Parts: sequence; C-alpha cells; structure tokens
Amino acid sequence: MNDLQSPLTFACGKTMKNRFSVAPMTNTQSHEDGTLSDDEFNWLTMRAKGGFGLVMTCASHVSEIGKGFPGQLGIFSDKHIEGHTRLASKIKEYGSLAVIQLHHAGMRSPKELIGEAPVCPSENEKFDARSMSLEEVHQLKDDFVNAAIRSKQAGYDGVEIHGAHGYILAQFLSAEINHRSDEYGGSLENRARLLFQIVDEVREKCGADFLLGVRLSPERFGMDLIEVKEVSQRLVNEGKIDFLDISLWDVFKDPEDEAYQEQSLLSHFTDLDLKNVRLTVAGKINKGEDVQKVLDSKVDFVSIGHSAILHHDFPKRVIEDQTFEPASLPVSAEYLKSEGLGEAFVTYMRRWDGFVKD
Repeated sequence: MNDLQSPLTFACGKTMKNRFSVAPMTNTQSHEDGTLSDDEFNWLTMRAKGGFGLVMTCASHVSEIGKGFPGQLGIFSDKHIEGHTRLASKIKEYGSLAVIQLHHAGMRSPKELIGEAPVCPSENEKFDARSMSLEEVHQLKDDFVNAAIRSKQAGYDGVEIHGAHGYILAQFLSAEINHRSDEYGGSLENRARLLFQIVDEVREKCGADFLLGVRLSPERFGMDLIEVKEVSQRLVNEGKIDFLDISLWDVFKDPEDEAYQEQSLLSHFTDLDLKNVRLTVAGKINKGEDVQKVLDSKVDFVSIGHSAILHHDFPKRVIEDQTFEPASLPVSAEYLKSEGLGEAFVTYMRRWDGFVKD
C-alpha cells in the first residue's frame, strides 16, 4: 500500500502526493469559445478534492482551427487565461498538481465545428483535410509553445503535449498519414521533428522547474509500435521531459501486431531505459487490484479515466481498500451528476455503450 500513497518527485522538482492521476478526458462541457465553464471547473476540482495527486484537464486546443469536439476547453487565446487561473488555483488548493493537456485535432477537427477544411500534414481524402504549408507548420509549433506559456501564466504546474490518438502530432508521426517531402516528412526523424521542436521550446520558454510530459499511443491511426518506442526513448535520452504518458486503451493486452507479441504491450514500454523520466499509462485500470498490478510493473503512476468518472474520490477509496471495485454499470444520470459531471458530459457518456442507464 505504500506504493499507492508514496510521493513522487519529478526531475523538474515538482512532487506528486500519491500515484493517482486523472486521465485527460473528452467531456464537451466548456463554452464554445473555449472559455472555462462552471461544469468543467466543478468536475476537475472535485477530483482534486477526492485525492488525485495530479489532475489533468481534457485536451485543450492550442489553435482555434484545432478544435476537436464541441464544448472543448481552449488555451489558444489570452482570453482563456482567467478561467485557467481560477481552475489551476483551486486544483492546487487541494494539494494536487495542476496540469493542462495541449492539443490540436488536425484532420480530426470536424469541418462543421471550425467552419473550414481541417488541416493535416498531408492532404487526406478520408477526412477532407488539406495539407499544411511549411509556414503553417511553423505556426503550429508556435501555437503549442505559446499555449504552454499561457498555461504557466495561469498557474499550472505543467503541461502535457498530446501526441497520441491520431491528433495532429500523431498525424505527423504516422508514415501512413504524413506524406510530406520537406523536413517534416519521410524519415522517422523528420516526422518526429515537430514534436521535438515543441518540447525543446516549451522547456526553454517555461523553465527547468515546469512539469513537462508527452502523451503517445503505440497503436491505431498509423502508429508503429517500434517507432513509438524509438520516439519515447529519444524523449527520455534528450532529458527535456519529466514524464511519458503512454495511452494503451488496455494496459493488460498484447500488441495488435503479431510481430510484436513476444511480450505484453505494457512491457514494451516498461522495458525502456527511462532514466529519471517518470512513466504513466492509461487503459482499463479500473479497480484497486489493477492499480497495484500496474504499479508493480515498473510504472510510476497510473492515469485513471473510467473510475475517475464514477468516483471523484477513487484514490482515497483504493488507498483505504486495495480490493475496491468501482460502481457497476450502467449508472444513472443522477449518479453521474452527483459525481460532478455536467449535463453535457453526462450526454457525452451516453455514447459509451452500457455506461448510462436509459
């Protein structure tokens, strides 16, 4: 049980009071201009009150045309700083680290939401997305960096750069999606160039004491497991990040690609030489026994989604009872509202088969 409760210090000097993080989750409950809503404020601060050592926002878009879903929390303008200042302050008041996830949906930005064709490293017919000019790629880098600077101004302890789930940085990483012929396409080094430039500049502009993480996912959306491992190891070796967040969808499964099934998907990443970079993973870590099993697998802290929705105080419950299991599904809309979900978030959760009672 000591593992669950033991503090975790990052290379930047920030300390997390336990091994529980709220995973960054889509919830569609902020205002359409990207400003913070009371529902979003209540949802996240309730998790801090419930004992999570690190509370991370949903994906927060760094460019207006990078919006990925309705009601998305934004960080692309100075007009967002006031709301973020309020949010970060309250999260930290409960002794949790406050982290914002920086995001751009790229080709996955719905045209009807942004009012124009979405952008992508290369033209993409499936998503009706247009190719970005070199100037736009440079602007995208600046958008991520400027969003990180705003986040620091707002009082966040740090940021996570979203390079997973087929969003724009993953689109650059993917050889299936990225067909550029300039310095941002072709070899893995070129396809990863934008991610590393963002990491380098965020560290330079926000300082050595700013918590900096990167989220990657090793499968789907054109990702190659071995390439994602190479990018992960390079991120560690270059010493600019504090934590690596690997989204696995299911931490207990084997790789989908038969060529890599000689070991579990999780062990592909716990076997990396992580040096002083902390590792967190997400994907079906739902009950107390799951948490301990993952931490025993050389993971530093767990990112909780499903059970953080069901129980704002999941860390406290698991620390008190390692056999704790979350409420059985489906649950009522009233129950979810009592756990801090706004109306829009409850509606969004109805998309999850069998989660909310009819």
